[in-house]
Amino acid sequence: MRTVILGVIGSDAHVVGITILERAFEAAGFDVINLGVQSSQSEFIDAADEHDAEAILVSSLYGHAEQDCQGFQQQINEAGLDVTTYIGGNLAVGQDSFEETRETFKALGFDRVFDSETDPEEAIEALKADLGHRSREEASSEKIQLGS
Repeated sequence: MRTVILGVIGSDAHVVGITILERAFEAAGFDVINLGVQSSQSEFIDAADEHDAEAILVSSLYGHAEQDCQGFQQQINEAGLDVTTYIGGNLAVGQDSFEETRETFKALGFDRVFDSETDPEEAIEALKADLGHRSREEASSEKIQLGS
């Protein structure tokens, strides 16, 4: 079973969304480690390391995710983790379009960025595709190394 870390980052205390996501991802066959609300970057990273997770799913609804996620990808890299990272919710206050928000979070290192209207099924299908693609890449890499 594939393990994902789920939580609400920073000072955000919105719990309903991650509860819905937890149930949806579990129903889709994932092992979900739910950190709950007001989770720090280091809590996500420590949990991903401890549980050998393949993905970190960050939620934020209070509009300050950009500040909460500064340096997150760098910390993930420094921890030596190879994880897929998603973020979703009401991520920014005052940006003109969600495309602008998406680009902001892509620049912060997130693999995928979702708005608060995204159906959980869309994120689940995206993660299945991303992890399946990643597994094939790793298998190809191993074959190349073995053939060398």
